[in-house]
Amino acid sequence: MSVQSAARANARNGAVQGIAWMLLTGLLFVSVTGIVRHLGSDMNAAQAAFVRYFFGLVMLVPVFVRQRPAAGIYSRRIGLHALRGVVHGLAVMLWFYAMARIPIAQVTALGFTAPLFTAVGAALFLGERIQARRLGAILCGFAGALVILRPGFVAVDVGALAQLTAAPLFATSFLIAKKLTETEPSATIVAYLAVFVTLALMPPALFAWRAPSGLELMWLATTAVFATLGHYTLTRAFQATAITLTQPFSFLQLVWATVLGYVAFGEEPDGWTWLGGAMIVGSATYIAYRESRRRAPAATPPKGDEI
Repeated sequence: MSVQSAARANARNGAVQGIAWMLLTGLLFVSVTGIVRHLGSDMNAAQAAFVRYFFGLVMLVPVFVRQRPAAGIYSRRIGLHALRGVVHGLAVMLWFYAMARIPIAQVTALGFTAPLFTAVGAALFLGERIQARRLGAILCGFAGALVILRPGFVAVDVGALAQLTAAPLFATSFLIAKKLTETEPSATIVAYLAVFVTLALMPPALFAWRAPSGLELMWLATTAVFATLGHYTLTRAFQATAITLTQPFSFLQLVWATVLGYVAFGEEPDGWTWLGGAMIVGSATYIAYRESRRRAPAATPPKGDEI
């Protein structure tokens, strides 16, 4: 086999592995949304989010202790890490609130506006240029959110507003992570996110605290396991092949979420949700494609842990 043939075969294998990892990532993340939806509104959103992150932090402690000498877990940019933790913690709390109040498909579709807010934030705060076609894609994506919400035609649920507020906060968290990658290793960024999100969620969680049942603790611990596995498989997908190849498959989460909502909770999305979701997904996919064409592949900063 020639060198070129071997390179093509490796690229194909990497693409297949990357797509498989991304499909598994979507299933894991949608499983988390299903569990949170199952818990419903019986537990305050801040408390539920805090318990989930506390379990996740406990799971990660042995990993960070083992990797500390090589990973350089100490940082001189504690303030920036803390800011990201507060922003991300608020976003997670809003996401938990939305999950208890609106259909899973709607939460997922509106959540995909986060890449659009990231593109806008990169232009405003990181000096990145937005060309006409990219701007058109961003506007199309935001129009998709309006199609889903239809303000002025139907009453906009407070849960939908919560999710739409969470999206730019997740985008801000991602942009801070991107800035931190200039000086910080990935393990440090992930470690401090887990620590500061847990700390940020603690005060509102304690304010609304009630004794959780054993079953609730079990479900929230399961969300921590699935979310942690999801971020591991997401990293493996990015390592296996180009992000632009895996990105469209990440949007299959909308399909999985719709199926789960229908089968498990009897939630049947209307045509407006499908149309708006398709507009948002198409816009975010185009932005990812243009981003890959604009610059050479680089190390991808840790994506915001939406859950």
